[in-house]
Amino acid sequence: MTLALPSYDDLLAPYACRTDNSRGRLVKEPESPTRSPYQRDRDRVIHSSSFRRLKHKTQVFVYHEGDHYRTRLTHSLETAQIARSVCREMHLNEDLGEALALAHDLGHPPFGHAGEAVLNECMKEYDGFDHNAQTLRLLTKLEHRYASFDGLNLTWETLEGLAKHNGPLLDKAIDPKNPPASLPFGLREFLPTLDLELHTYASAEAQIAALADDIAYSSHDLDDGLRANLFDLDELKPIPVLAQLIDEVKWTYPNAPKDILIHELVRRLINRMVADLTIESRKRLDALNPQSPDDIRNAGQPTISFGPEMGRAVKTLKEFLFERMYRHYLVNRVTSKAKRVVTDLFQLYISEPECLPTEWSARTSGARTAETARVVADFIAGMTDRFAFGEHAKLFDLSRVTQ
Repeated sequence: MTLALPSYDDLLAPYACRTDNSRGRLVKEPESPTRSPYQRDRDRVIHSSSFRRLKHKTQVFVYHEGDHYRTRLTHSLETAQIARSVCREMHLNEDLGEALALAHDLGHPPFGHAGEAVLNECMKEYDGFDHNAQTLRLLTKLEHRYASFDGLNLTWETLEGLAKHNGPLLDKAIDPKNPPASLPFGLREFLPTLDLELHTYASAEAQIAALADDIAYSSHDLDDGLRANLFDLDELKPIPVLAQLIDEVKWTYPNAPKDILIHELVRRLINRMVADLTIESRKRLDALNPQSPDDIRNAGQPTISFGPEMGRAVKTLKEFLFERMYRHYLVNRVTSKAKRVVTDLFQLYISEPECLPTEWSARTSGARTAETARVVADFIAGMTDRFAFGEHAKLFDLSRVTQ
């Protein structure tokens, strides 16, 4: 007698996103005989040009500052590893968690948050710029690879999770055909096509991907900051949790060199945050007793969360990194240069859209119109750091007359 093996979905919790409860894709396609819908979403993200460009986009340090620092690509991979591990531990859909983690930063323009801030300032008369909304715009419109549809035609669950990366965006249900002006442009543009129910929380997998993002960038920015000598280990001791971990590492490895101590600290910090996240989330799940993904969405509060003590520690760590790393004068110098690059490029392209590459210029409608501004924002947002520096040099360095 041959016993049938359980399917992957059979091993998941009742509130996990499963193949048989997916709300599907905007454009119907035949299912793959070998991959689940969320595996296909993940694969489409990995094969996209937007994902490849993350390799040369800033996390904190611009690419030429050193080869060992994180980029948007390495950050996305590290976030995916954490999200996948937590999803597996909690019997949630690993493939959906991984797809969300890999895609969550696709909409970032060059030069990290500094690039986003200055691009938003340039676009303030034209509905602004938001990297989360730009991620949705890339995945539903700008990626140009398939004959049957624009974008990547990802599942509703993946698009929903990316749109709600920071939680619900509305306090009540709306008519998706008439979205409020308070929403970022990319979301307001897409909602009439597909309602993502922005008043509810995202799936448990999406909430895990969002907190995996927090764990990855907090711990790895700490790692990069220590290796760049922006601060030292003892300066971190006032931060709860870290003081205990630093003492533990130094006591266990009294003769270890600094780089080993840093790695031992960072890996312990990641483990501590992941453990706290799973313990607190299980408490919340036990109290809620959800029986479907929609029970998670309609819980009225996050179901996946750090405990109160770890939540305060993460908040304090972010504040420390903001003051001692993101505002460090060495970072500020590069940030200042990056802001000038983005501003110069935006002002030139919107005034002279004929300077854009032909396929982009063809989408514009004359100088300084809202339509042209959005095309310029899309073009700049797709740039890598090095492409932006190179493009600026070509357009503003008058000594390069032959280019």
